[in-house]
Amino acid sequence: MDPARARKLGERITQIVAEMLERRIKDPRLGFVTVTDTRLTGDLREATVFYTVYGSDEEQAATAAALASATGVIRSEVGRQTGVKHTPSIAFKQDTLPEGARAMEDLVTRAREADARLAAARAGAVHAGDPDPYRSADEPADEET
Repeated sequence: MDPARARKLGERITQIVAEMLERRIKDPRLGFVTVTDTRLTGDLREATVFYTVYGSDEEQAATAAALASATGVIRSEVGRQTGVKHTPSIAFKQDTLPEGARAMEDLVTRAREADARLAAARAGAVHAGDPDPYRSADEPADEET
C-alpha cells in the first residue's frame, strides 16, 4: 500500500479522535488526554492511536479504561468521516515520549554537572614540563659531537 496514503489517513484519524475526545466523549474517567500520533499497518486494517495523559498512575489507568470503552464509538465516527471502504480497527497505546524526554533531560543535566566539576578541577592546573616544549628560532641549537 502507498505509505503516503497511510500517513495521510493516520493524520486524519488523529484529528478525528482528538476532536471526539474533546467534544463528544463525556466519560468522567477521561483525564487530560493529548493524541500524539496514529500509525496504520500497511494494509490500512489496524490503527494504533498514541496518546499521553497528564496525571497520576490512577488517572492514567482510568483514562486507558475510558478509551477502551469508547473505542467502538470512535471507530464508527472515523469510518463515517473518512469514507474508506474498510474502517481500521483502533487500538489505544500510551505514548512513552514524555518519559523518554524526561530521561534525556536528566542525562543532559548530569553531563552539565560533570562538565562543571571538571572545569572547577581544571581551574588552577598548570601543565607539567615546559610551557612551550618546542624550540624557537632565537634559541641556540645544541651541537652534538
